[in-house]
Amino acid sequence: MLYALYQFFDINLFSYITVRAGFGFIIAFALTLYLFPRYIAWALAKNANQPISKYVPAHDGKRHTPTMGGAIFLVAIVIAILITANLGNIYIVAGLISIIGFGLVGLKDDLGKVISRDNLEGLTPRGKLMLQIVVGLIVTGILIYSDFPTTLYVPFVKTPLFDMGYFAIPFWLLLFLATSNAVNLTDGLDGLATVPSVIALGSLGMIAYVTGHAIISDYLLVPNIKGVGEVTILAASFAGGLLGFLWYNCYPAELFMGDTGSLSIGGIIAYLAILGKSEVLLLLIGFIFVIETLSVILQVLSFKLRGKRIFLMAPIHHHFELKKWSENKIIVRFWMIALISNVLALVSFKFR
Repeated sequence: MLYALYQFFDINLFSYITVRAGFGFIIAFALTLYLFPRYIAWALAKNANQPISKYVPAHDGKRHTPTMGGAIFLVAIVIAILITANLGNIYIVAGLISIIGFGLVGLKDDLGKVISRDNLEGLTPRGKLMLQIVVGLIVTGILIYSDFPTTLYVPFVKTPLFDMGYFAIPFWLLLFLATSNAVNLTDGLDGLATVPSVIALGSLGMIAYVTGHAIISDYLLVPNIKGVGEVTILAASFAGGLLGFLWYNCYPAELFMGDTGSLSIGGIIAYLAILGKSEVLLLLIGFIFVIETLSVILQVLSFKLRGKRIFLMAPIHHHFELKKWSENKIIVRFWMIALISNVLALVSFKFR
């Protein structure tokens, strides 16, 4: 809508990506703040509460907290994007498919859990994975069809390592699956996944803007890809929606995002990393998600191979809970680690 005002009425202010990104952030934030009190009241009346796993008894007091909040902030985010972004941009279209597609997969899983009142119900792991693969293939297919470059870049090197060609499809698909499930694993404490996601979106939004800007990308020796800068609006709108959600999700949480939110967050983070040629750098940008996932992998491997556990419980935030750290202390310290890792990631852009 705002881009249309620039196109048809020559309102030059709305030609600037930064201006529309700012509006997208504010609209998504304001809409989320407006919608959530109404949703919370409805969810409490309908008992749309978060089923608590029997393996996490310390969270038993949270079983009456509403879930599926992700569906609400995704609605606000999509509306903000539709108002502010250039919908003729193929990267915006693919981004919307990623947000909505992964969100719908999570919503189907959440509905199964809420209706059955059992955290183990919902989609089967295989069913969830297959639906994620479908969404990932659609998005990667659009990128390949639009001749998006398939070169692979790594930090501190100004030229690409090599061109992946069609091998980019399984690589990008793996990135979608890994990131969406990593955010899902991290979403276990009040606000734990939200702030690292906002920080990651900020970093990836800046990288996307630089990638789409001919002059700045040349100065920083990063690839210039025409049209990619527009997805800065997508990142800003998503960050605004998540901050609105955090207003109600900070400790003690009034509601949870559910898989609807966490899978969509992971999907869009992976998508932005692909567009910004930051697939490898994502290990640092999403460092909290990486260590949460690694803790689960190491725990499973150790138990199967040695019959012993490395952590008291995995993901690792539960380990610190059992070490008697307060929930708020775990959350804030993880936020700090996320901020530091993203600062390092952005600093690496200058060293090429």
